[in-house]
Amino acid sequence: MTAAAALPDLVLEPLVRSALMEDLGSYGDITTRTVIPAGTTYSARINAREDAVVSGMQVAALAFRLVDAGLSVKTLIADGEPCSKGDTLMEISGDAAAILSGERVALNLAGRLTGIATLTADLVAETKGTNARITCTRKTTPGLRIVEKQAVLHGGGFNHRYSLSDAILIKDNHIAAAGGIRPVLDATKAQASHMMKVEIEVDTLSQLEEVLQVGGADVVLLDNMAPDTLREAVAMIDGRMLAEASGNVKRETVAAIAATGVDYISSGALTHSYRTIDLGLDF
Repeated sequence: MTAAAALPDLVLEPLVRSALMEDLGSYGDITTRTVIPAGTTYSARINAREDAVVSGMQVAALAFRLVDAGLSVKTLIADGEPCSKGDTLMEISGDAAAILSGERVALNLAGRLTGIATLTADLVAETKGTNARITCTRKTTPGLRIVEKQAVLHGGGFNHRYSLSDAILIKDNHIAAAGGIRPVLDATKAQASHMMKVEIEVDTLSQLEEVLQVGGADVVLLDNMAPDTLREAVAMIDGRMLAEASGNVKRETVAAIAATGVDYISSGALTHSYRTIDLGLDF
């Protein structure tokens, strides 16, 4: 698996700093200040307690360094790489109080992001042998979108829009409010930048037929269609647009969806229904 390029620490720092400030509260880590003698040094490891695909090592390292820039942090298994139960992902050494103060934020973020990467990798594996790409959605945790989408990349998936300003995605409610498929597509042709991609959602083959007749879309989102219907939709599109399937995407259904010939399969579950992976910090 090819790992996604790391994001600049400068971009991630506000997110991690906010999490640390939330955890440290008004007075810092009073437990550690009370029971750990000043100047105590120690070494610790982040260990995997189950098999997974790793994500969040960059933000975990940043959490420790923001608490104490003097800590030595060494990542042993990088984001985007698989790990097995018992593997050591990271070694941290230096001031014991600083390690303990950064522990929970580092593990909270890394465990969740590793869960996203692992679920993504599972779905990607189910689509092997097809051209379908697994992609996330905007159904992310508020404030964590950038790292959650990065975790999808670490799992071998692809990203959908990062924000509402990335592309035009016309959903069913847009169509209803604007008065139909033709009005919304005519409006995009009249007003959208030539640099802006246009995607439109359809629920039925009759809607798809209208989209094909009107034109003006680059991608069609085939929402909650059964595999047989998806296969028929792909035949109707015949390469004129990219086809994205969405709805009821899970490990048990994704292979059948991919086999219909769609180009993309989007799943909100990647970032809202993953299982946090058990990681532990051991002194």
